[in-house]
Amino acid sequence: MARTLHIIGGGMAGLAAATEAAGCGMHVIVHEAGRACGGRARSYHDRQLDCRIDNGNHLLLSANTTVFRYLALTGATDTLTGPGAPVFPFADLTEDNRWTLTLSSGKVPWWMFMPHRRVPGMRLAELSSLKKLLSAGEDQTVSECLVPGALTRRLLEPFAISALNTPCETASAALLGAVVRDSLAQGGKACIPWYPKTGLSETFVDPALAHLRIMRAEVRTQSRITGLDIARGRVTALHTGGGDPITLTEEDRVILAVPPQVASSLLAGRVDGFTAPDEAESILNLHFVLQEAPIPTGSFARCGFMGLVGSVAEWVFLRDNILSVTVSAASRFAERDQEELIRTIWHDLRRACDPVLQSPLPANPLRQRPVWEKRATFAATPAQNHLRPGPATSLVNLALAGDWTATGLPSTLEGAMRSGVKAVHTLGLYA
Repeated sequence: MARTLHIIGGGMAGLAAATEAAGCGMHVIVHEAGRACGGRARSYHDRQLDCRIDNGNHLLLSANTTVFRYLALTGATDTLTGPGAPVFPFADLTEDNRWTLTLSSGKVPWWMFMPHRRVPGMRLAELSSLKKLLSAGEDQTVSECLVPGALTRRLLEPFAISALNTPCETASAALLGAVVRDSLAQGGKACIPWYPKTGLSETFVDPALAHLRIMRAEVRTQSRITGLDIARGRVTALHTGGGDPITLTEEDRVILAVPPQVASSLLAGRVDGFTAPDEAESILNLHFVLQEAPIPTGSFARCGFMGLVGSVAEWVFLRDNILSVTVSAASRFAERDQEELIRTIWHDLRRACDPVLQSPLPANPLRQRPVWEKRATFAATPAQNHLRPGPATSLVNLALAGDWTATGLPSTLEGAMRSGVKAVHTLGLYA
């Protein structure tokens, strides 16, 4: 009987693990509890809007080497779009100002000395914020490292909230420093933005599933693993909640690529040394459907997205007749009236977008749909970061994966996929 690798969870970490393991000589089976794979990076037909939407917005940077390797393996690299250069349009609604951040391609940050390419009003002395972030201790917060000024308010704070999905007052400076080290510190070539042309599933899910079919891997949706049998220092069986358990041989392996609360329910108190983050942050994505597709101009047309400062939302993406916005660290708005919050965001969008559209947006959108993920990511605080486990466990045939594990990054696509690859190699499948 062929050795089997059971991957529990069909999100980005699980799919990255399956893609990495396909061809290793084991039969790969992915168990996904839901009807579709992809986790927080998938597309679906929304009945309320009567159109296909993404369950979130994800902006990649060229520094995300693990993601681009995954896309190359699955043949999906050409499903991305972007400006092809390190260009980021912004609108500051507080001061009614707009600009396009244009980074230098190399590591020498010449853009900082060019007023037309940098953040308006920034002072070179504010660059000490970046130095503090790069050398931040494990218990420091982002706010403790940021120097007050235009660079902080117009770039570093919005960047931090988007990257960490946690307010700056409580977010880990070390985690943000890791993001800066992998991106901005490497120069503009590492900061070219990309996002899916059509949808998240068309980029991250469907090509991977097609690749796994070719590699004779098996993907089982609506296959919820409800329990693990553990004996003699290994996982011996998987329970599916119905029917007989799946008995494992001594050569079989398991990668647990589920959210932290699910991992805790399966492992806490049963596996020596297991810990996991137990506090979460939410993300609110709003999709506005328009009667006609707006026609953007300038850098908004070139990029297809725009950063927002002084708004509830941090980013707006335009795809055909749909405007989508992302509100990170959205737990801070949980007590606000949802209808009032939607009206506020639409008002912000009109102020930000109208000057860079050929025709202004309507007073009200045709339809709108909020997608509020209450436990989107772990809260990226220093305390929660200390609880993140590595891929190895005390069980010889079990490894962990997920953006909540100790990837060295916050909850990002890069972190999720990096964890999946590490889990495969932790089990020695390519030793």
